[in-house]
Amino acid sequence: MIRQNIVFVENKAGSLRKVTNLLAEKGVNIYGFACFDTPEFAIFRMVSDDPVRAEQVLTESGYMNRITDVIVVDLKDEVGGLDELLSVLSESNVSLNYIYTSFRRENQIPVIILHSEEIFATESVLRGNGFRVLSSVDELER
Repeated sequence: MIRQNIVFVENKAGSLRKVTNLLAEKGVNIYGFACFDTPEFAIFRMVSDDPVRAEQVLTESGYMNRITDVIVVDLKDEVGGLDELLSVLSESNVSLNYIYTSFRRENQIPVIILHSEEIFATESVLRGNGFRVLSSVDELER
């Protein structure tokens, strides 16, 4: 499993930049992210090189945040690659809470970052159907 940070950010101009600047100043490297807004707050999800450090920095700066486990899986960079992954999950009756994308740094292979209620079962389904599930954030560098 790979860990991600979830940060609640005030939904006003410049707020997200304050978070990313704070993390950059503390040397936290963000590999993938997604941001979803609501009327008052944005939910900023990110996979970084040091989620524990990110949580500490954000908490010390007054941000409500937490760490959760996510599944990061290589995606075939071809027409229908995402559909194939979603088909496997659908046929296995897996319900996703959310999904977003990123890339491996060295070779630009797309990866999908996803979360479900049954995260261990979801990971097992993906592995059992031939998908490569990343086991550490270091694999995003390769």
